[in-house]
Amino acid sequence: MLNFTDVSIRRGPRLLFSGATFSLFRGEKVAITGENGSGKSSLLCLVRAELQPDAGSFEMPAQLAIAHVSQELLASDREAIEFVLDGDPELRAIEHAIESATAATQTGDQGIRLGELYARYAAAGGYDARSRAGRLLHGLGFTSSDEARAVREFSGGWRVRLNVAQALMCRSDLLLLDEPTNHLDLDAILWLETWLREYPGTLLLIAHDREFLDRVVNRVVNLEHGMAHAYRGNYSAFEEQRAAELAEQAALFSRQQREIKHMESFVERFRAKASKARQAQSRLKALERMQRIAPAHVDSPFEFSFAQPHKLPRPLLALEDQSTGYGERIVLEHVKLTLSPGDRIALLGRNGAGKSTYMKLLAGELAAFAGTRTEARDLRIGYFAQHQLEQLAPQESPLQNLRRVGAALAARATEQELRDFLAGFGFRGDRVFEPVGRFSGGEKARLVLALVTYLRPNLLLLDEPTNHLDLEMRQALAVALQDYAGAVVLVSHDRHLLRTVADEFYIVHQERATAFDGDLEDYAKWLAEADSAAAAPAQRKLETTESRRARKREEAERRNRLSPLRAAIAKCEGELELLARERARVQAALEAPDIYADTAKERLGKLLEEQVQLARATEKTEGAWLESTESLERQLRKLSAG
Repeated sequence: MLNFTDVSIRRGPRLLFSGATFSLFRGEKVAITGENGSGKSSLLCLVRAELQPDAGSFEMPAQLAIAHVSQELLASDREAIEFVLDGDPELRAIEHAIESATAATQTGDQGIRLGELYARYAAAGGYDARSRAGRLLHGLGFTSSDEARAVREFSGGWRVRLNVAQALMCRSDLLLLDEPTNHLDLDAILWLETWLREYPGTLLLIAHDREFLDRVVNRVVNLEHGMAHAYRGNYSAFEEQRAAELAEQAALFSRQQREIKHMESFVERFRAKASKARQAQSRLKALERMQRIAPAHVDSPFEFSFAQPHKLPRPLLALEDQSTGYGERIVLEHVKLTLSPGDRIALLGRNGAGKSTYMKLLAGELAAFAGTRTEARDLRIGYFAQHQLEQLAPQESPLQNLRRVGAALAARATEQELRDFLAGFGFRGDRVFEPVGRFSGGEKARLVLALVTYLRPNLLLLDEPTNHLDLEMRQALAVALQDYAGAVVLVSHDRHLLRTVADEFYIVHQERATAFDGDLEDYAKWLAEADSAAAAPAQRKLETTESRRARKREEAERRNRLSPLRAAIAKCEGELELLARERARVQAALEAPDIYADTAKERLGKLLEEQVQLARATEKTEGAWLESTESLERQLRKLSAG
């Protein structure tokens, strides 16, 4: 179906890969893997005819229906469900033809033409298209009330989900997905996983979630060292095949043996203390799998470990009957948790349930409304969250950021020691001297992780640490956490990381956080049961005339109650878009080489001050948006329960 023959691709003067020769067949589900910058997205651009090979040839059948996720996030007034329905261009073309034929003067021939069009409409699935679009939206986390909302009312992350839904709506022969899980929570990822397994066409997928790849793909094309190699099987099968290939290289053999022994040692230590709880057994299996695939990652550019904390008091932190939220709105209540060295806890729950709020409470960034907090005298918290990427000094290099954040520790270290430390996170050579403002999201995430770990915390709070990280860095993080002596609390949609790190799960749901006695498969069942319970009230009998009138009165009252909240949300999102544009303008100015000249010091100072003010305004507006969104969701829950 897709034939690549000796293909080479360049981006500017840089050769991404060459000599790529392989064929992909109808119905295959193929993962494109490789480190950042290896040419994965360029390969998809080649398939979409957005670029041509610099050498070799690429062939595919003509008239192939191709669907892909648009990278543009247009703020239009189009209703969400209509936007998703636009993903089926053939169906839209038939609808327009029916409208034109209906508006034309009716003749015998015109009646025949309309009959043919309606037959095509039925064959294209037109009569259940709206239902299909609704199911796609629901699967990706949208509510029924969201269907009629304008696209511009959604924030950037939710517009990405709309673009995903639009791509899935297309009845395509070939589906191209570039990091579709980046803006999805675990619930939506589980749904998408099932949808893609049932997709009848050919799939080309770029993703950094190994469990997602394992459950979806049956073939892997790996881009590495400027070459492309195709493998049969899912991602785990690829790792094992690659491990066997690397084992044949004598130069890597001794390091492979060290990695294998290291993982064997940890697996045995964990086996000795593991209980029969399902979480423990699930983690043990994940660790044994890590032991098998360790050789596949011996040439990873990332190799680091968490330095042992200076002190490990017991307990580290205790929360007793704490409640918290934003303004007067309670997000979590009756929080009770005691953390000691060696604890490994992961938080599960739907998007917006309060997982990040829980992490802010643990970090001390969010004040409690009630209850008590008891900290050990030597408690040292390392907190990784996405907003911390923006707190990096853009004009400073990784080395300068490390010296500033590391303070006393970094002052006692030599430059070579600091460079060796940063090398473990992929910052080598002149890269340690470049301003971080020009770095990619993945590079910034790696740097923040490096800064957090350098301070030798005894409590690690990791809120979605794998966003922007590629597969090799995710693997390095999972391995590094095995020997960490402190406590870990984790929020992540990466199931491989959850399985290999967490001993205990807590579910954040309906303003509470409760221990969950199960593994990730049990959590998927819990989600399905919760969805069924929520859908049960919707199964109503046929309405009488009086009940229809009552329903219309209720809907009118509901609109009156919800309209101010939706207006407030739309206002906040409009302000956030303006702030984002201003921040991008300032960031672009800070990335200009001449801004750091001696003659531009005054302008540099003003830009840095403006950046700080914009960050504060963004945080304030995001808080207002979150408060309005939570209020809207609470109202919707009350109305649904009523």
